[in-house]
Amino acid sequence: MNNLLGLAVLFAAVAAGWWLGRRSAQPPSVGMLPGQYYKGLNYLLDDRPDGAVDAFINALEVNSETLETHIALGNLLRKRGEVDRAIRIHQNLLARPSLPRAQVHQAHLELARDYISAGLFDRAERLLKDLVSHSPEQRRASLRYLLEIFQSQREWQQAIDTATALLPRRGLLGGGGAAVPLGANRQPVNVALAHYHCELADDLSGAGQRGDARRELQRALSQDRHCVRASLMLAQLDFDDGEYRQAIRWLKRVGEQDPDLLAEAVPQLRACYHALNDEQSLCAYLQDCLQMHPGVPLLLATTEELGRRDGPAAAAAFLSHSLSEQPSLRGLARLLQLQLRVVGEGAREQLEQLRALLDKLTVEQPTYRCSHCGFAGRQLHWFCPGCKHWGTVKPLRGGRTEAF
Repeated sequence: MNNLLGLAVLFAAVAAGWWLGRRSAQPPSVGMLPGQYYKGLNYLLDDRPDGAVDAFINALEVNSETLETHIALGNLLRKRGEVDRAIRIHQNLLARPSLPRAQVHQAHLELARDYISAGLFDRAERLLKDLVSHSPEQRRASLRYLLEIFQSQREWQQAIDTATALLPRRGLLGGGGAAVPLGANRQPVNVALAHYHCELADDLSGAGQRGDARRELQRALSQDRHCVRASLMLAQLDFDDGEYRQAIRWLKRVGEQDPDLLAEAVPQLRACYHALNDEQSLCAYLQDCLQMHPGVPLLLATTEELGRRDGPAAAAAFLSHSLSEQPSLRGLARLLQLQLRVVGEGAREQLEQLRALLDKLTVEQPTYRCSHCGFAGRQLHWFCPGCKHWGTVKPLRGGRTEAF
């Protein structure tokens, strides 16, 4: 049904485009329509869409007035997965020397998009770089598509250079903020740029270039001071160097940057305080954070630390009281685990059955969700697989409106 609708649009577009190409010469009439048009219509009625598309393409003349129709046809074919035909349409446009320069650049941009869809990144990159240099009208769009290529190829330094080119230039009076969007419904450039620095820092750290990695992370924070990922990575570098108190300072900064991600810092905080033999301070800090930023992930982390310090009975009492104010299936499952460690044999079997039922309810439930597109999963992704935004996946806080 969708294919038929798309081809009907092609049919109408070809008729309109052909009419636009002829209207300046003489009034159109049905008899003037080219034979390829009727041939395409027969293919469509005979349920032969491939032949119909080819015939419709051949029927549509190329000139400055029909350019938008060609572009629309190519975009429709690309979205339908007919990338080869989309490429042919846009190459056909570029073979016409009479098109104005601006329209030639527009056709080049669409051809680059075709190449990206086909996985021909080298060809797309060459076209887009030429457009950046020679087409002021298509410069920003070309830079955005170059970013797509560099992200997919994990070429982080080139992604950094490209994203930096998208930032407005700062004037003498400090104008030109960094929060310019990448495009329609896209996040600010500086947020993505901070994550590019983090990705590059990760590669450098893995290669043993820890000093260079640290500088990249500092640059990430200069682009986006709320970049939790950079703080976590700097904390890990300091921990590896034995600078435990400095690592703690970075980790505590997470609570100021994004309280929703504070629970992600707990494993590193635990390691730092354990190295300092100061678990008592960790428990006090987590309880203070929980008072200010209640949420299931932080509640479970605090319960875990209380259990380590005071034992399962104290942890169970704390969690039971907290769940009365903030119900959660995950919290209830953890409470049952704690109760199983302190109850007698008589009640253990029933609690085990209840815990098994809760495990079935929670095992497939997501614990993270993208705040932009709603993508959900059980793992933290810095780059959302759904909407391709950076830093928008957060832990589910739980509570009365979410049974997680």
